[in-house]
Amino acid sequence: MIDKTWGSAAEAVADIPDGASLAVGGFGLSGNPIALIDALLAQGTRDLSIVSNNCGVDDWGLGILLNAKRIRKMTSSYVGENKEFERQFLSGELELELTPQGTLAEKLRAGGSGIAAFYTQTGVGTQVAEGGLPRRYAADGSIAVASPVKDVRSFDVSGTASDYVLEEAIVTDFALVHALRGDRHGNLVFNKAARNFNPLAAMAGRVCIAQVEELVEPGELDPDTIHLPGIYVHRVVAVGSDIEKRIERRTVSVAQAAAREMPEGA
Repeated sequence: MIDKTWGSAAEAVADIPDGASLAVGGFGLSGNPIALIDALLAQGTRDLSIVSNNCGVDDWGLGILLNAKRIRKMTSSYVGENKEFERQFLSGELELELTPQGTLAEKLRAGGSGIAAFYTQTGVGTQVAEGGLPRRYAADGSIAVASPVKDVRSFDVSGTASDYVLEEAIVTDFALVHALRGDRHGNLVFNKAARNFNPLAAMAGRVCIAQVEELVEPGELDPDTIHLPGIYVHRVVAVGSDIEKRIERRTVSVAQAAAREMPEGA
């Protein structure tokens, strides 16, 4: 029996060194591996290069590593919810590789599938393909590092030739993900929206560390319900179902808002 369980989040991330690259699951605040992120913060790891859809918010998710100046570079598709992210990027403290969301997902999947690169129409005719997107600013506001020009080729896949841009796969040193359930072999089940970038991030990491709310024995998970097979997962940490999960934005109807404002007993 291959038991991949570890005793704590701190033990599971203890060998992540300064300068490591990480693929981290989550979309907004959904599916963030917060126990693993907290453990990484506590041990002082820095100079990280992180691939994730976004960088959390100022005080949650990857935002807590950002606030502590532990992140050197982010590869993301959306960065609009974090003021500290904006400040660090515009001041030249943080490097950003802005990547279209679907392209980012496929780059992670390709990395985990042994595919070196692929062509996509997304980004053709823009700076994504033509280069020049700011990746790091200098202190004076000029562009210190810009995105490179990418290879563009024409393919006829539907009876009409179209241009496609070459995108390289992503493989990272480690992956941090959150799952609803996992067994001791590393098979994982994700809950609803938390099945976002988590499976893809897990695939891209050479060493995948998964925090799970519920740990079960091998054989307890219906094979048809498993979203990610254990072959991609190397370490499993049980964090319990009462772990804090934040909601990024809560939207209610006008009637619900009025009911909340109405004095009790009115």
